[in-house]
Amino acid sequence: MTKFKADVSLLLITIVWGSSFVLVKNVLEFIPSFAYISVRFILAGAVLVILFHKRLGSMSRKTVLYGFILSLMLFGGVALQIVGLYYTTASNSAFITGLSVVMVPVISVLALRKKPGINSVIGVILAFTGLFFLSGGLNFKFNIGDFLTLLCAICFALQIILLDKFTGDQDPMLLSILQISFTGVYSTVIWIATGFKPFTINTDVILTLFITGVLGSAVAYSVQAVVQKHTTPTHAALIMTAEPVFGAIFALIIPDAQGNVEALNMNEIAGCVLILLGMLISEAKISNVMLKREANVREIIPASNVKVRE
Repeated sequence: MTKFKADVSLLLITIVWGSSFVLVKNVLEFIPSFAYISVRFILAGAVLVILFHKRLGSMSRKTVLYGFILSLMLFGGVALQIVGLYYTTASNSAFITGLSVVMVPVISVLALRKKPGINSVIGVILAFTGLFFLSGGLNFKFNIGDFLTLLCAICFALQIILLDKFTGDQDPMLLSILQISFTGVYSTVIWIATGFKPFTINTDVILTLFITGVLGSAVAYSVQAVVQKHTTPTHAALIMTAEPVFGAIFALIIPDAQGNVEALNMNEIAGCVLILLGMLISEAKISNVMLKREANVREIIPASNVKVRE
């Protein structure tokens, strides 16, 4: 698989994740938070086991250990984000969760010795600025909800980085099955521990569970596990920063429970543009062009003979 195909695949699953914002928001009055997470990931795990059960025989203790570690990061990100929303604003949650795009290159350099290129650094800065505008800015009255959401961002960043590391010598599909299934188990335990509140089954709930469970979890996390072998953690995180952009776009199209659609203000439009611009610059191979030009200058080639491949 080429890097371009890997990036396109990540973008497609990011679009699916972006659509989940308004869909989940519309059904949370019918299904408790941890009940939703439980059913979503149990469904996703079941789908993957049915489709790839023949691979389960090659699962080793190391694979299980890696899948368990990944599941802790995935569950931590999802659960801490939901709990944090009870104590902080949606805009703060969106912005702080997006900090994972900044954390990934920093942790990659410190832990994996993977230094991002200048184009990725510029892309991250633009995307980070875009997140600030898109979320409406940060309320600096830092509270427990903001802290929990910060832990959520760390979990998501570590999930991306560890997935890049673990897929080096493990079957990505097995890792995907394990992290999703374990997450479903953790969510079910908390759902039971908090009272096991029942939920209403209707068309909206079934449709949302299908989209977020089958497409947004079974397919999306499996694709992420497979394609991250062909790109860098920083680049993957940068592409995933577009999730709130697509979330905003779908909010313009899909009505909420009251039948209303949202409208973007100038700050949100500017945020979307900056995030998308950051992604485009990251794809532009700026660093390669700059290095070629520097090499030409060092060699003191006459201007008439300089040939730079753009």
